[in-house]
Formats: sequence, structure tokens, C-alpha cells
Amino acid sequence: MKLIVGLGNPGRKYENTRHNVGYEVLNLVAQRCGDGTDKEKFEGRLSEAAIAGERVLLLRPHTWMNRSGASVGAAVEFYKLDLADVLVVCDDFNLPLGKLRFRSEGSAGGQKGLANIIQRLNSEDFSRLRIGIGPVPSAWDAADFVLGKFTTTEREEIDNVIARAVGGVECWVAEGVAASMNRYN
Repeated sequence: MKLIVGLGNPGRKYENTRHNVGYEVLNLVAQRCGDGTDKEKFEGRLSEAAIAGERVLLLRPHTWMNRSGASVGAAVEFYKLDLADVLVVCDDFNLPLGKLRFRSEGSAGGQKGLANIIQRLNSEDFSRLRIGIGPVPSAWDAADFVLGKFTTTEREEIDNVIARAVGGVECWVAEGVAASMNRYN
């Protein structure tokens, strides 16, 4: 069994913001591959999917971005998952808009949701798929930028990227992180 986590902030106010692309990717995965049921568990929304014949858990933490580790840690402990079976999907304002980057491990790189997960799991050894939403314009505060909505032009591009990211998630489940890195980075 694998766990795929989409990071974001709960509530209507944050829908379609740059910070919520992780939620958007998981929503599309659930639409394509999910069993149609959602439940509130691990301080988040949990659903199941079947990808490449494998049972996959989809988790969207409702703990707010900066506290995502509480939700992820609870799910990892409950299901006794190996960290190699965890993928976190999140935004990254250090990557240009539309760029996808898979990694098998590494630092948070300034992404506070990832930082909290690393702290809670006491490890950097889990896969992540970063989705570029940047760069932050020089006149903007980074927090305001990530909590802002995409322009119409950016929205068109990010919708295409979200669809590509779903393909990346499916590749990660079926073929592993190395294949995903080769195909999507």
C-alpha cells in the first residue's frame, strides 16, 4: 500500500490558490482512480484509489499547510508504512510556473508543509513531487503570493500541469521514483 499526500489549506477561501495545487492534483487522482468515498481521518480527508493494481491512500491534510506533519505522521504510523511508500505533492515557488520535479529525498527547500512533515517523520527519506508556481514577483511577499490565485493565463497552464502531475503520480505508483524523475523532471 502507498500513501499519496496532497498539501494545501482547507476551506473555500483557499480553493484554487497557488498553495493548494497539491490538493488539486489529489482531487484529480481521486476522480480518475478513486473509489468515490472520502472520510475524515488523520486530521484530513482520506480516500482510496487503485493505481496500477495497487491500493493507494490519498490524504489531503486539514491541519493547515504549516502543520501537515501531524496528519501525515498519524497516517504513516497507523498503516505502518515504509517511507519509500510515501509521496508528497506540493507547490514550490522556487520552481518556474509549470515545472514538475520529483525527488526521492531531500530538504524542504523552503516549503513549510514539507518542513513540518520532515520534522514529524524525523526523516527526509520520502518522495516528493514539487509543482512550480513561481517565481514570486519582486514586489510581492512570498506568503501573499502563495495564498493568491492564479491569473487567467497561469490558470490555463497550471490546469495542464496538474493533469501531467497526475500522470507522474500514476508513474510513481507503477514504476517508482527513478522512472518518475526520468520522465517528468
